[in-house]
Amino acid sequence: MKSLPSEDPFDHTKMSFGEHLEELRSALGKALLALIVGFLIGLVFAGPLIRFVQSPLEEGLRDLRVKQKLRRYSEAIEARRDAGEPVPEMSDEQMRDYADHGLLPDSGRVELQELVEALKRLGIDVPTPPAADAGPVFVPFALWKPIKDDPGMRTIGTGAPDAFTVYVKAALVIGAVISSPAIFYFLWSFVAAGLFPHERRYIHVFMPMSIVLFLLGAAVAFFLVFRYVLEFLFYFYDVMDIDPTLRISEWLSFVLILPVGFGVSFQMPLVMLFLDRVGIVSPGFYLRHWRLAVLIIAVLSMMLTPADPWSMLILAGFLTPLYFGGILLCKYLPAFGRRSE
Repeated sequence: MKSLPSEDPFDHTKMSFGEHLEELRSALGKALLALIVGFLIGLVFAGPLIRFVQSPLEEGLRDLRVKQKLRRYSEAIEARRDAGEPVPEMSDEQMRDYADHGLLPDSGRVELQELVEALKRLGIDVPTPPAADAGPVFVPFALWKPIKDDPGMRTIGTGAPDAFTVYVKAALVIGAVISSPAIFYFLWSFVAAGLFPHERRYIHVFMPMSIVLFLLGAAVAFFLVFRYVLEFLFYFYDVMDIDPTLRISEWLSFVLILPVGFGVSFQMPLVMLFLDRVGIVSPGFYLRHWRLAVLIIAVLSMMLTPADPWSMLILAGFLTPLYFGGILLCKYLPAFGRRSE
């Protein structure tokens, strides 16, 4: 009878602590190099990206300014009508139609003598009004101007380095997106260094899934969540009748944080799968405690999103199915390294 070999058949695959640190340093260095290359490419396309990410903000600002201007104009018309002054007769539907064609009303008063002098300078012959004993006479006017010319439609910079900082941040975002496949590859390669040879083939499954989930989360934040967040935040500007003046640097920081938070959150199924494979939890544990998991998802969604309820509900609405998707991954993905229960 042959004696069993005393040595571990996988001894040649084991790495010391120092070797793990060296592997980590190498992976982080390569990931940083990939990010730098992506950043240099992003410097070329930062301008178009800034214009692109402003589109949800401009749309939200446009809706807010239309509501504010039409309400203020209607209130001014009613005040002049109550004072017995002649006012233009225009229905709400007509005003809304003007706004749909990109025009906003601007009303005010101009001193009659100044108006006459201005018309004369333009070559328009008008009679000089008689002097009024009670003082200057003011004439009301209404002017419909393009929405794009409204000062409230513009984002601003309040410091000399603002424009440069925004441009660099935009280039960094583009660089992170372009280099994300390489970054994920190098980081997963470090994880693979600690796996047995027969386990490393699953990196080819995990890495694409990780990239897809991250990009899906970022896309959900930008194309779906931003709209509801802005509607919620601008609602209070409208209620309190405050004109917003928005800094582009603050908006871009907001654009960066929310998609990254969503992208990282969408990695939850892979984290669940990893915890299952190393034997910390099992699919049965996930399934038994799904109510607690939904509660934790709701709390995390509240912490990772702004103060509005819509973004929290959207994130929780996506993470809850992803949680059950993680259970299916743990149960049906071919097992490797799983500790028997």
